[in-house]
Amino acid sequence: RAAEPTYLPLAESSPGGYSSQAASHILENVAEYNSLLIGCGIGQAPETRKMLHRLLYSEASLPPTVIDADALNLLALSGGIPWWERFPDNAIVTPHPGEMARLTGLSPNTVQKDRIGTATDTATKWNKVVVLKGAHTIISSPGHQTMVSPFANPGLATAGSGDVLAGIIASLLAQGLIPHDAATLGVYLHGIAGEFVTNPLGNTGVIASDLLTALPQAIKDLRGG
Repeated sequence: RAAEPTYLPLAESSPGGYSSQAASHILENVAEYNSLLIGCGIGQAPETRKMLHRLLYSEASLPPTVIDADALNLLALSGGIPWWERFPDNAIVTPHPGEMARLTGLSPNTVQKDRIGTATDTATKWNKVVVLKGAHTIISSPGHQTMVSPFANPGLATAGSGDVLAGIIASLLAQGLIPHDAATLGVYLHGIAGEFVTNPLGNTGVIASDLLTALPQAIKDLRGG
């Protein structure tokens, strides 16, 4: 278990399910934070869905927020309610093709056939930064040029790699980057770290935590030009 993180303990209503008190606890303390990441590993229990809605749909001023993983799947269960209108536009949503299909009602094949079009259309509709993950990840933001990652690394398809990406983006938001720039730089650093891991080792056996050890070198190389 990681010893480094600082964290805010949250109440559970049942094993793996977060109570509405968890949202209240976050909202009571959210002013102390510069960014928020929600979704990684939270599960899809009904109580957790209520917690997510209470948090995102509150009238509190949330910091720039990354919405990933199970949070996206829970939003997809909103029953036609335009969830994207219910929380601030300083959010970044980071779906893989399957999650994007659930959010939009499209099939995964349709999403994959027009990745740039899907990302740009949803970014415009939702008025959010959209990071459509996969080979050559797409970053689309209203008012900004759509960006395409140069990386198509099978090693980045390992379970948990997307969680690492979400964490990188949240960290960049906390350092003061605007959402579009945080998403774009985060995707690029994540891709470079993936190259550092797979170039000497190959794709077989790569795990998400390998990216963490390569990330400082990716940042150093980028700073060095």
